Amino acid sequence: MKVNLKNVAVVLHEPHFPENIGSAARVVKNMGLGQLIVVNPFDCDLTRILRLATHAAEDVVAEIEVHDTLRDALAPFQFIVGTTARMGSHRHGIQTPRRMAQELAAVSADNRVAILFGTESRGLANQELRYCDALVTIPTADFSSLNLAQAVMVIAYELYIATIEEPQRFIPRLANSHELEGMYDHLTRTLSRIHFINPENPEYWMTSVRRAFSRVGLRARDIKIIRGICRQIEWYADQKDKQEPLPVSSDAGQ
Repeated sequence: MKVNLKNVAVVLHEPHFPENIGSAARVVKNMGLGQLIVVNPFDCDLTRILRLATHAAEDVVAEIEVHDTLRDALAPFQFIVGTTARMGSHRHGIQTPRRMAQELAAVSADNRVAILFGTESRGLANQELRYCDALVTIPTADFSSLNLAQAVMVIAYELYIATIEEPQRFIPRLANSHELEGMYDHLTRTLSRIHFINPENPEYWMTSVRRAFSRVGLRARDIKIIRGICRQIEWYADQKDKQEPLPVSSDAGQ
């Protein structure tokens, strides 16, 4: 099951900078989310918003909902995820963006989901987190504070990735056991013939050869190539044997 992005909205609570609203609108467009909602913005300068949203996200900006209170903004949503960088006694069960996206796959199928972001300066306070059904934090190294637009992008990216099905790996028809064992028998004879392996205990040496080939996943055509090489080696060995002079008998000339 995949996340239903059209049922997911980004909610910015009391953003201070119009540029962050514009950047969030661009992310909503980039990642195919359903909506952008803004609650009690400090500055809603449309020119500055559009500068960061770019013309590609103008439709998202045109459809932004602006609410005076968080309660009104969240009223239509069945599931609300709060974002936080802080831990505390009231902040249990915090998930990573990837884990959160996986869990939202089932929830978003028939429910509207809000991803709630706090102000640039302090994030979400406890009284705002009370609306949330789940919490998510973006793991960082030494410095946990992210720009608001960056945080929106990370969360939205993970939601989008959760909608992409892994491409099916093409696995060709592999050689069957009969073909493999015939090749190993042929290899054993050939490598013994040229003294690459000890003919008195060939299986000991062939174990490593088997392991090497098992990691590759040989196809039927690969088997034919390897056995062709073996035949060529054997032919060369036969020619070499024919060119060697016969041993001289000790009683020659008597």
